[in-house]
Amino acid sequence: MNAPTDWRKFLARKSFIELDARERTKTILDAGSFREIVGPFDRLKSPWLPMQGIVAQADDGVVIARGTIDGQSAVVAAIESAYQGGSMGEVSGAKIAGALECALRDNEKGIPTRAVLSLETGGVRLQEANLGLAAIAEIHAAIIALRRHVPVVGVIGGMVGCFGGMSLAATLCSYLIVTRQARLGMNGPEVIEQEAGIAEIDSSDKALIWSLIGGEQRSRVGMVDVLVEDDAVSIAEQVRAMFTRGVPAVHRAADLATYVARIASIDTSQQLTGVQLAALWGKGDSQ
Repeated sequence: MNAPTDWRKFLARKSFIELDARERTKTILDAGSFREIVGPFDRLKSPWLPMQGIVAQADDGVVIARGTIDGQSAVVAAIESAYQGGSMGEVSGAKIAGALECALRDNEKGIPTRAVLSLETGGVRLQEANLGLAAIAEIHAAIIALRRHVPVVGVIGGMVGCFGGMSLAATLCSYLIVTRQARLGMNGPEVIEQEAGIAEIDSSDKALIWSLIGGEQRSRVGMVDVLVEDDAVSIAEQVRAMFTRGVPAVHRAADLATYVARIASIDTSQQLTGVQLAALWGKGDSQ
């Protein structure tokens, strides 16, 4: 007896989450167009981590690749979550900011260049604190400058999620693609529990965490544009679909009226469940 079509598709799929950062960039770019910029053999790595007894990785946990998407010039920056939790330091942050700034210069010269960010990060690297924060601020500025010319597309696969200053980078993107396994929030559950106590949030309650900041919930309340299965081909297709939409008339991060009203509607004296939050902010199941 033949398995149902959906099962055949499930078994044949290639997990995006299980790919490392380099493979993710290859998946997003057109086949055969991958060319790494400032790769591991350039040995551009953090000078600060060895001083603290931490082995520095040769690419500082960020892969920058040039190539094409649907035949158009493109740059993809992917964060490697397996290295220091995908945290951003001086070098890794500068690589992303520099890549976006190069794409901006291309567009200003009349060379349309697309940009994609594969975000898998806890935010700033604590060992490089202020240097990491400065680099993340440069990423924010570069996204805002570039998105006037061409969409900047963000992808959050999982399982680390996207937190801290890089969550702001995600929300500044023109379009955001997430899987159900993804999480997006300013502060991670463990940090919130550490600083405010378990009464504020129980970081071990995985069902609660994903019901509040998981990919499906973020899609339900309109904070991302596409919810997709963990399938590399599907994610690559959705990246292309976002570019066909063009630059949004109003970027989500600029829609202040909507989000100020949302915040005003929340009673912060009570912890909302995911169901309650969806009822307040929801736009229905986006699938």
